[in-house]
Amino acid sequence: MARRKRIKQLPRGEFSAHIESLTLEGRGVAHLDGKATFIGRALPGEDVRFVYRDQRRHFDLGDAVAVDTPSPERIEPGCPHFHVCGGCAMQHLAAEAQVAHKQQALLDQLSRIGRVEPEQVLAPLTGPIWGYRRMARLGVRYVRKKGRALVGFRELGSALITDIDTCPVLDPRVGEKLPAIAELIGAMDARRDLPQIEVGCGDTHCALAFRNMVPLTEADRARLDAFADAHGFAVFLQPGGPETLEPLVAGARDVYPSYRLNEFDVEIRFSPLDFAQVNADINQRMVHQALDWLAVQPGDRVLDLFAGLGNFSLPLARKAGTAGSVTAVEADAAMVERGAACARDNGIETTRHVVGNLFEPHAGHGWLGESFERILLDPPRAGAEAMMPVIARMRPERVVYVSCHLGSLARDVGRLVHEHGWRLRAAGVMDMFPHTAHVESMAVLEPG
Repeated sequence: MARRKRIKQLPRGEFSAHIESLTLEGRGVAHLDGKATFIGRALPGEDVRFVYRDQRRHFDLGDAVAVDTPSPERIEPGCPHFHVCGGCAMQHLAAEAQVAHKQQALLDQLSRIGRVEPEQVLAPLTGPIWGYRRMARLGVRYVRKKGRALVGFRELGSALITDIDTCPVLDPRVGEKLPAIAELIGAMDARRDLPQIEVGCGDTHCALAFRNMVPLTEADRARLDAFADAHGFAVFLQPGGPETLEPLVAGARDVYPSYRLNEFDVEIRFSPLDFAQVNADINQRMVHQALDWLAVQPGDRVLDLFAGLGNFSLPLARKAGTAGSVTAVEADAAMVERGAACARDNGIETTRHVVGNLFEPHAGHGWLGESFERILLDPPRAGAEAMMPVIARMRPERVVYVSCHLGSLARDVGRLVHEHGWRLRAAGVMDMFPHTAHVESMAVLEPG
């Protein structure tokens, strides 16, 4: 008879700790009996009382429940649900201090992992700290004992849905209507079979994509349609994988949200399941800064790696003009097709949209044998390590690397600098996700 695995009991009660520093994830660092303990909702210099959440071989995890000696940078969180909801990690830290922490984290990672320092540290790009989040995945759960549905982010350190009535970081067109969305779901026949909602907000309206695990009844479809009309939402259904996403009203193309990059006369249409930059204000500034540093000239040949729908590709095409060209490479074939359609919608004819696995580049990719004056890349968290020797071989005049992960950025920049003799001209952060530990950054590189 197999033995049951013994569940380890965590220490009970409150424990005291002095916080020494802050991790990249926004947790305070303390050492108790020589063992590192990472404590959420705690700041450097503070004396706190905390409870254990997990114990592992080399470190422990906990959450602060009381602050005996507060940091001068501690502020009252702007959301009443902050101490329960896991959607934000740093609302207790002043916004300016959050940005300073992220900027220092970038420099530390470049130094420690990449063994490099930028010649110029770019001023952080900052914008609104509330109501900025236009893309999100909301959890949904119908609670029979409460007789209602919960809609929101997961609780801190838990798989449970936080019981909230508002979310101040979400676009207010959604964040202020969570009770109405929850009431809608509670009235549906499929209320137990709608585990999540994908949110995508554009300039004119927001879209909600309901993950429906069962086919919806006509009554439920009517409820969703009436709700969309009453609140100005576009509603989508996703009965299976991402490819099954469809508007509630079949064939209604105008329900897809879009955003404009006015500086470049570009409009990009997207679905709530697409990758789109979360913060519209910071995205405008990020695209401007990236193209300003890339210094594209009319007639330039530009390579955009991990191009997505064209957030950078289309503005780059405007800059390169009719005498230039932009090759936009993306791994997902459906996304490549939609990026090409987006270029056509904007009357841009100088882009080439290519399917390419940028984690395993090979000679079959014809563009790898071409030359480009400028290269921009915006990879996922894994970075673009395999592309570094390729980029070095192409020897463009300048590269702008936009990153959502400090470690992979530092690793890749370090390779270009130390293995290929490049220079790190500039680097800085963009506060794309205020109140979270997520860091978006940009690096500018040139051949040595």
